[in-house]
Formats: sequence, C-alpha cells, structure tokens
Amino acid sequence: MPKGYWVSVYPTIEDPERLDVYNELAGLAVAAAGGRVLASIGSRVDAHEAGIAERVVLIEFDSFEQAVAARASAAYQEALAELPDGFERDFRIVEGLD
Repeated sequence: MPKGYWVSVYPTIEDPERLDVYNELAGLAVAAAGGRVLASIGSRVDAHEAGIAERVVLIEFDSFEQAVAARASAAYQEALAELPDGFERDFRIVEGLD
C-alpha cells in the first residue's frame, strides 16, 4: 500500500514565534495519527525554479488514507485553529509510490 505524505511549504514567515502553539498541537496530532516527521524546522532547503527557500515540512504516514484522516482529525483541526491571522502556506497531501 502506498504511503501518504503531508507536504507543507511556508512562503513567508514573518514571526515564527506566533506558530509555537500550532506547532505543539500539530506535533501531538501528527504523532497520535501515526505520522513521522521527515523534514521540518531547521532543515536545509536548496530551492530551484519557482521554489522559495523557506521552511518545508514533510510528514510520512503509512497510507494516503491515514494522511487524509489525520488532516481531518479533531486534534489537527484544533491545531489549525491556532494558526495566526494572515498566515500563508501551501499544504498538500500526496500519495507515494510503492
């Protein structure tokens, strides 16, 4: 069964400290859903073409369905409610290859 991945790119982070509550709650929600963080805060980025050298978060789940369910979970919805106003990110759930 193909794995599922959350891929988040943060084009601009003006005040990273404002993400602390979200990061804490999201981390708990991801762990509870069986997610594994593969790349996150502090990871190096070498961007090309239209890419932006900002924070990229990559989280792996055992299946695409598990990744979708984790995004819809009450715990992650609580985390999303803590994102600051005016915050911008590109978030995708993608299915991996076998």
